[in-house]
Amino acid sequence: MKRPSFEVYKSAICHRVKEKGDIDFLIDTLEGNEIRTFFDRGWYPESFYLLAMVDYLSRVNGVSLDNEFDDLRGYKLEKTLYPAGILLIATAEGNDNALKRALKEAIPEFLHFNIVEGNVRDVA
Repeated sequence: MKRPSFEVYKSAICHRVKEKGDIDFLIDTLEGNEIRTFFDRGWYPESFYLLAMVDYLSRVNGVSLDNEFDDLRGYKLEKTLYPAGILLIATAEGNDNALKRALKEAIPEFLHFNIVEGNVRDVA
């Protein structure tokens, strides 16, 4: 499997959620092995993003967390990952105000893994 850019990967996951719906996405993801496969390959951003999505969708839908991934929930990325668009804004503005705003508005389940994600539902 060729590794896509992280931005492309995030977009694909958000589109899968939109197409399948929250519960079917959760079922498919938990029945699959992507989270663990990505982790074992050292693709930590992808693994943690997918696990954060599972945790987030579980919370908003009142579904208990699957404890199969409790060992992975103890990890996080060393460096905070911001969306490319936020990084561009910060560069254009010449300050870190956009980064601070994005961090403040980030979904907690993603932030737990040091991934800044503000809206997983805004896909075309």
